[in-house]
Amino acid sequence: MFALPSMWNLIVSTLVFFVAAWYIRRYLDKQEMPKGMTRSILAFLLAYLVSWGAGEVADWAQQKIEKPQTLAQVQSDLP
Repeated sequence: MFALPSMWNLIVSTLVFFVAAWYIRRYLDKQEMPKGMTRSILAFLLAYLVSWGAGEVADWAQQKIEKPQTLAQVQSDLP
């Protein structure tokens, strides 16, 4: 089932996206790749993948720390 990302996921992945995009653009400058649409899309996609991975790690770590939340009991489950 689809679950919304945690607040830590949103914060970490946003910060990682901007840092990764900066480093990737800097790396592409050193490689003398010409500026254009292809380079911009490449930088965006790589930064996106890195930030998605960092967000998943944040969610994984939060689940390990907090343990999964138990579901609410329905009336028939109560004694």
